[in-house]
Amino acid sequence: MFCFQCEQTAKGQGCTKIGVCGKKPEVAALQDMLIHAVKGLSLYAVECRKKGIIDEAVNRFTCEAVFSTLTNVDFDPDRFVGLISECVRLRDDLKKKIKAAGGKSDFSEKAATFIPAKSLSELVAQGEKTGIKSDPDEGSDTHSLRWLLVFSLKGVCAYADHAAILGQSDDKVYAFIHEAMAATLNMNLSVDELIGLVMKCGETNLRAMELLDAANTGVYGHPVPTKVPLGVKKGKAILVSGHDLKDLEAVLKQSEGKGIYVYTHGEMLPCHGYPALKKYPHFYGHYGTAWQNQAKEFSAFPGAILMTTNCIQKPQDAYQDHIFTTGLVGWHGVRHLADKNFAPLIEKALALPGFSQDTEGKSVMVGFGHNAVMGVAGAVVEAVKNKAIRHFFLVAGCDGAKPGRNYYTEFVEKVPKDCVVLTLACGKFRFFDKDMGNIGGIPRLLDIGQCNDAYSAIQIASALAGAFKCGVNDLPLSMILSWYEQKACAILLTLLFLGIKNIKLGPTLPAFISPNVLKVLVEKFNIAPIGTPDADLKAILG
Repeated sequence: MFCFQCEQTAKGQGCTKIGVCGKKPEVAALQDMLIHAVKGLSLYAVECRKKGIIDEAVNRFTCEAVFSTLTNVDFDPDRFVGLISECVRLRDDLKKKIKAAGGKSDFSEKAATFIPAKSLSELVAQGEKTGIKSDPDEGSDTHSLRWLLVFSLKGVCAYADHAAILGQSDDKVYAFIHEAMAATLNMNLSVDELIGLVMKCGETNLRAMELLDAANTGVYGHPVPTKVPLGVKKGKAILVSGHDLKDLEAVLKQSEGKGIYVYTHGEMLPCHGYPALKKYPHFYGHYGTAWQNQAKEFSAFPGAILMTTNCIQKPQDAYQDHIFTTGLVGWHGVRHLADKNFAPLIEKALALPGFSQDTEGKSVMVGFGHNAVMGVAGAVVEAVKNKAIRHFFLVAGCDGAKPGRNYYTEFVEKVPKDCVVLTLACGKFRFFDKDMGNIGGIPRLLDIGQCNDAYSAIQIASALAGAFKCGVNDLPLSMILSWYEQKACAILLTLLFLGIKNIKLGPTLPAFISPNVLKVLVEKFNIAPIGTPDADLKAILG
């Protein structure tokens, strides 16, 4: 195997024996084969669109399939066997449709013609011949850009899939995913052409996040500032971790009146700010953080745990019997609730001891999405003009278990008292419970939401730029980002598409970025790795 799509990759170079995330070689090979198959499917989808043929089933399948290969989402080999088979079936159906319409149907690329083996071992062997190491120009700048594109598309597909679940979609997003996936099979594309596709990926991801924002706020209302307790209530308990608001809503509905308190974990914390979710009286608070303590937190939780489509650390035998999953997550030994009937989860929660007593803890504030912040935009602008607020820092992104992420905690702790920190995604769990006070009633720590709520951060920055009649790069705003997996790659491309400069990125730079491609990013956008908190703050603030 060879995989270097995430920040934790072995030695900062690539996982070759087993993934740091726990991914086994056979799963890595099957994921590579599925991406290979999707590229072939995409060739036909592109041709079909030229003839006005749009297949919604293909659109949704493409996002689900690509999303399933995102770091830590699905490690079940049997599921990948089924996805590969379905991909080939859909590919062949499109071939018939385009042939009947008089379009091109005689593609010679292996991705468009291969027949999957019947046995698992043979399919794994096929997959081992695809993927990163199979490219004839491995190590080149074009190779780097192709895989930057593929990895970022995984993030786009994740957001598009989440949005579609709540009824929001745009064929332009699907069309680009197919266009870009098909383009990665073209070994004749130049560096400039691939850079164009990479930038267009950032643009498309902006649209995907916009759709997801419309989906979440359209169904559950705009988040409002809300205090969330970090303590626990005596009684039975369910912990929901992940990203899917619809799954959380279903759990709340199905567990209502059963004497169970529902808690959030990780990226579900912002859900407490949505009016349609916070109305449930048994939706109590937040338990734990995200990556760095996940295994310890899960093993100590005395109730049932639901993982929605989400990154999950390796589940241990000692506690995995009370973990359930939905959506795309697939782990051996963890029960998958594909039909969204949460009776087994509820029954397990009732059977487990739950919390023996109330425990008071800190509280944190959530709900500072673009709608809430724009509601006080006048006060924010006035505070900047009066020099009460000197600078804004967006300290956001992914968390991870690899050492070095304490930088973000220390950075926030050292931010001067006349500055405001905006944050989003699971990286905030390095500092989310810090009491930073306020400036003229404006909290100095504003939790914007989940990783996809980078859209909200962009809207806030754009609104401030409009108020000050300047560009975003001219604002007293600095972005200090952490990345772990492919959604972060897609968000970074969105920021670059928007022309955002001077981003500091860490804890390390992506292993799949070649020196020359990195040089382009540095020269055009002044993107730079994080240093030390003291040095970075001095460079920014003077």
